[in-house]
Amino acid sequence: MEVDIFVPCFIDQLYPDTAFNMVKVLEKLEVEVHYNPNQSCCGQMAFNSGYWDEAQSLAEKFIKDFSTGRQVVGASASCIGMVKTHYPKFFHNSSLHNTYRNLQGNIIEITDFLVNHLHVTNLGARFPHTVTVHDSCSAKREYGLTHEVRTLLSNVKDLKLVEMKESDTCCGFGGTFAVKHESISTSMAEQKVKNAMETGAEYIVSTESSCLLHIEAYIKKHNLPIKTIHIVDILASGWDL
Repeated sequence: MEVDIFVPCFIDQLYPDTAFNMVKVLEKLEVEVHYNPNQSCCGQMAFNSGYWDEAQSLAEKFIKDFSTGRQVVGASASCIGMVKTHYPKFFHNSSLHNTYRNLQGNIIEITDFLVNHLHVTNLGARFPHTVTVHDSCSAKREYGLTHEVRTLLSNVKDLKLVEMKESDTCCGFGGTFAVKHESISTSMAEQKVKNAMETGAEYIVSTESSCLLHIEAYIKKHNLPIKTIHIVDILASGWDL
């Protein structure tokens, strides 16, 4: 099997190891990975801020960058949710409509791809820590992830999963929401971290690097004894050599 990989802005600029680990996981499963170095932002931030013309320009570029016909796998349900859910607003009566529809059916979030397409739930990972899951708004409500993250974590050796209260409540990031409504955003991050720490977990796990960035900033500012980690980084850890 061959796939193209989509590396979202946040991962590309701030968490590049997660991108490399996504490749590592796919190649372990003998998936041939293709990477287009010309790829860029999906346009989600511009779209959410009301800059639809700019978002459409980025969307057009995105479609052309991923027009090979291969499945596209990415490590962000929010970005892929943007492509699947909001791109139709741009291309309903466009010459790119058919090209977009092909991409819409081919672009898949990594945990969905592993569990529901490759039917793989155990990658032989080992992570001897206690973790709790933050279910991001976009992953659950826009993309539609359900059991995938927990199914994969349940098969990681020496990992203990504990559930926090209100795991699917927003962390407060929301893209530009965190900038425009800083005090509310910070309070939401505070509550999210409080709920996580009450479980005794060492790590907060999510599919979304943007959520983790926001939560991590609050943790570091207050010097709290908990960390954040992307699920891909757990799945790529502790393999037997």
